[in-house]
Amino acid sequence: MRKDNNNLLNSISQYNSLSTSNCNATLKYGNFDNRFMAKIVVGKTSDIIEGKLTHITAAGKEILVTNVGGNYYAMANICNHAGAELHEGELNGKELTCPWHGAKWDVTTGNQVWFPQKLKPEETFKISVENSTVYVEI
Repeated sequence: MRKDNNNLLNSISQYNSLSTSNCNATLKYGNFDNRFMAKIVVGKTSDIIEGKLTHITAAGKEILVTNVGGNYYAMANICNHAGAELHEGELNGKELTCPWHGAKWDVTTGNQVWFPQKLKPEETFKISVENSTVYVEI
C-alpha cells in the first residue's frame, strides 16, 4: 500500500494544477501529513467582500466562506444542530447566527458562541489567497 501511495504521489507531483472543464473549478493538489489535500477556487477577493457569506460544494462538503476584517475563513455550511444552511444566516462581525434556531457560531474558529444546548464545533478549513484568488483546502 505504501508503494502504491508513493507511485500516486509521484504521478500527481508531475502536475501542479488541474482545471476541470465542466465546473470552472481549479484544483491544486498537495500532500500534507501523508494525505491528499485539494485547493478549490472559491472566487476573487473582490467578490468576497467583508460580511458576505459565500458557499461552495466541494468533495461532497458544503462549505461557507466569509471575509472578516480582510481575512478569509471557511467552515462547514450545515448547522450541526438541525441541518440549516448557515450561509442563509446573519453575520455580525465574526459571529454567525443560524437562520433556523438562532445558534451562534464564531466563523473564525467554528466554535459555538451561544445556544441552549452544547453543540460540537463546526469543521473549519484552511484558506489561502494567491494572486487575488481565494482557495479553500479540503
